[in-house]
Amino acid sequence: MGVSGAGGGGRAGDGGRAVAGVLQVALNGSRDAADGAAVPLSPGDLARSALEAVAAGAGEVLVHPRTPCGRESLSPRVVGPLLEEMRGAGVRVPLTVPAAVAAEPDPAGRLERVRSWTVLPDRAAVPFAEPGARELAAALLERGVAVDAVVPLGGGAGPEPLARFLEWAAPEPARVRLVAELAEADPALVAGLRWLPPVPVVLYGREDAAWPVLRLAVRCGAGARIGVAQVLRLPDGRPARSNAELVAAALDLRDGAATGTATGTAGSR
Repeated sequence: MGVSGAGGGGRAGDGGRAVAGVLQVALNGSRDAADGAAVPLSPGDLARSALEAVAAGAGEVLVHPRTPCGRESLSPRVVGPLLEEMRGAGVRVPLTVPAAVAAEPDPAGRLERVRSWTVLPDRAAVPFAEPGARELAAALLERGVAVDAVVPLGGGAGPEPLARFLEWAAPEPARVRLVAELAEADPALVAGLRWLPPVPVVLYGREDAAWPVLRLAVRCGAGARIGVAQVLRLPDGRPARSNAELVAAALDLRDGAATGTATGTAGSR
């Protein structure tokens, strides 16, 4: 299929700016207060950060639910109130939560947790490098939650996660998306996705790889992810003050690529 044009659906809230694929903002990830003021912590802070990021142009929101003591959690008593807080604050784009080992180490425990959710996210991110991924993804689809199958590529990641995804007979393939975490912006890693089933693709990197991979996603016409969960600095190396600032920088890169005016320093960290 190739990944060109496989951005993952429409997007909203960008003030009319053209976007090739979906731009998802990752609000918090594994960050905490030690990572600086740009990291939203409380449910209220996360809701405000999401609203600002959507106003800046994000079409989706990825948020890691956490207990008051900061531990990631899949408990319905944590996930439900956070989603309600964000939707009640006016976040109208799709909301994604991760269903991963960091929140619940036991595969059976993860299944039990997602089956007990009383408030559902729009999507859930399922790492296919972790045990029980296919069963968890199927359970989420049964509950009406779309699935982002997360697969690491490069940087020592073996072929097993991608093979596990390719071998999965998804019961609702139209509601499944591949999210590839690239260790570096290597076009060969993306070229290898040409044999995928016809599913939307989102590309992202972390830290030094974040901006180069976003630029690669733009060139491929794929969806992209950015936010303080991925990187704390702007393309020119300055510390980001917020998720919204990172989203605005990402859209500037996309707009520059579309018009051929992207600067040589953008995303070159």
